[in-house]
Amino acid sequence: MTPVAAQAQATRGTTIDVRFQAHHSVWDGIAATPQFRRLTSAKKAFIIPVFIFYVAFTLALPVLDGYAPHFMSAKVFGAMSRAYIFALSQILVTWAIAWLYIKVAGKFDRLAKDIVVQAEETQGGK
Repeated sequence: MTPVAAQAQATRGTTIDVRFQAHHSVWDGIAATPQFRRLTSAKKAFIIPVFIFYVAFTLALPVLDGYAPHFMSAKVFGAMSRAYIFALSQILVTWAIAWLYIKVAGKFDRLAKDIVVQAEETQGGK
């Protein structure tokens, strides 16, 4: 048993903690790279605005229904009111956001793959 493993076993009661700490330091190194920061920035630049839009869009229906009931109950197509059309549009918007994320996720995947390749080269393989 290595001295580090012996020390970890004495202080923690297991050698799993040593392996976790080693991987933790590797991940700290990866998280400090410009490529990883670029990946997290790209994800935040997409996810945060889409999340804010989706929450606002979703909450708009009950808010409009509560504060503008006459506007929302107006018939638009036959017996279909604005509230009904708005509710149905939420399904379409959800699918549109999912489709858009699938398209953007390809960029995230390429950035992540580059990070993994660079980390493996730095660490000398898997």
